[in-house]
Amino acid sequence: MPATAKEAGLLQLERDQHWHAVHTRYQYEKSVVQALSYKGHVVFLPLYGAMHLWRGRPTPVQLPLFPGYVFIRGGGDCQLQILSTPGIIGIVKMGGLPSIVPAEQMMTVRRMVESGTGVEPNPFLQSGDRVQVTSGALQGLDGILVRTKGKFRLVVSLEMLGRSASVEIDGSCVQPVFQPSGVAPRPRLAATA
Repeated sequence: MPATAKEAGLLQLERDQHWHAVHTRYQYEKSVVQALSYKGHVVFLPLYGAMHLWRGRPTPVQLPLFPGYVFIRGGGDCQLQILSTPGIIGIVKMGGLPSIVPAEQMMTVRRMVESGTGVEPNPFLQSGDRVQVTSGALQGLDGILVRTKGKFRLVVSLEMLGRSASVEIDGSCVQPVFQPSGVAPRPRLAATA
């Protein structure tokens, strides 16, 4: 459940049109975003900060959270225009149709990136303890809790891409999410802390 009226408005806006994942060539994510934005599309490229050595000096860089993928809202009526963009390999599809990324997953990833709490890519997880964040900047998000190097991380997975991202979180800010037996879980981002 969104924490503020602004977030509720953003979530409703994102529900108005479906989000799709676009597969890009290696290290073409930023140029694809520029090209699609220039063509008038609403695009989202989640980035995270990292330090890389450049000529022997540590240099801060912004890298794609999901390498090889860019997210685009709508665009179903102009697939040829999207596919003709330099750097695009294709639109992620299931059963021959463009796969829809749930708006809740896009909002979750956006909140993780904007929270400033050290988001980073994480290996894709298929099992673990499902939790919900009960306080802080990420309140209300569901995910999978993991412990790495003595710290808790919340892992969020985009199942259709087979990719995950994680963010550091205080273990006291989460509570387990229990589901009645025999009830299939709602498709959501899996979060691990």
